[in-house]
Amino acid sequence: MPLSPTALDQILDHGFDTVIDVRSPSEFAEDHVPGAISLPVLDDAERARVGTIYKQQSPFLARKIGAALVFRNAAAHIEGPLALHEGGWRPLVYCWRGGQRSGAFRWMLGEIGWRADTIQGGYRSYRRLVTGRLYDQALPHRFVQLGGYTGTAKTELLSHLAARGVQVLDLEGLARHRGSLLGDMPGGQPAQKGFETALVQALHALDPARPVVVEAESSKIGALNLPPRLWEAMKAAPWIEMRAPLEARAVYLAEAYADILADGPALKDKLAPLRRFRGHATVDGWTARIDAGDRVGLCAALASEHYDPAYETAMKSVAPEIHARVTVDRLDPPALEGAAARIEQALQSVRSS
Repeated sequence: MPLSPTALDQILDHGFDTVIDVRSPSEFAEDHVPGAISLPVLDDAERARVGTIYKQQSPFLARKIGAALVFRNAAAHIEGPLALHEGGWRPLVYCWRGGQRSGAFRWMLGEIGWRADTIQGGYRSYRRLVTGRLYDQALPHRFVQLGGYTGTAKTELLSHLAARGVQVLDLEGLARHRGSLLGDMPGGQPAQKGFETALVQALHALDPARPVVVEAESSKIGALNLPPRLWEAMKAAPWIEMRAPLEARAVYLAEAYADILADGPALKDKLAPLRRFRGHATVDGWTARIDAGDRVGLCAALASEHYDPAYETAMKSVAPEIHARVTVDRLDPPALEGAAARIEQALQSVRSS
């Protein structure tokens, strides 16, 4: 009997042994149900071919050719990645809208003796529930923003806090971006839909009764938008602000962004658009430091001449409720562990307020 989800939890806590996405590889790459494996019954070229035949020649011919391709590909999956499963295996299958692709594959699995089911409405049903959670419904979580100037190790502090049992939401990790002009990470960012799936999965694992620490961000991380309900909850959240001297931040940034700083020509290209905002003389000073290989000096200049003024302007605009400030002299691991302990202590009063 098809799974007919009316709440996102019914899919995230589905109880099946395996979730199988039979859509094309490009559809799967954009987004998929968490934990699903990709076993396409039509690859991208086959799907395009069948669609073209359907529109330009004959729906009957398209279905006949499509059926042959679907069963041929399904047979390869059964002989390949599914061959080791025993008779009690319970797979959950879905396609784009719960139609012929998932229906045919579920039928074949059922004929073998596996207790296969489908998601009624397919991926579209799942996606509708995701958008409902992130765009329509108020989030129940109690967020606390971790703010501070660029280079105060906020992202790394999330790891220290998580190790102490504090609930954290690592948005930059989910977005695969460090959240600044120089924030690109190897492999690039996920699609917006994929980011939102990762986000609802992370939120699902959090206890709404306990505070959740999230790094203060703008409404965009790289090319990705924070969904409106999350952004609203973050704007209303109290802050814990990290502070550290410029010298310590520059040393930390030079190490944290070593991959970006190592490519001088690419770095100059990234900084070039700032000429209209910071002026030619300022950017020329940065490029001179790049040419000289002065990474710490460059990071200090970028912080004091670009990132710090931007942060101060944003703070005046946002005017957040600062619940606590944590100041450190250094940003090495022992100092960050001490800062995490103080943040955890500050969360106790947030919990009781």
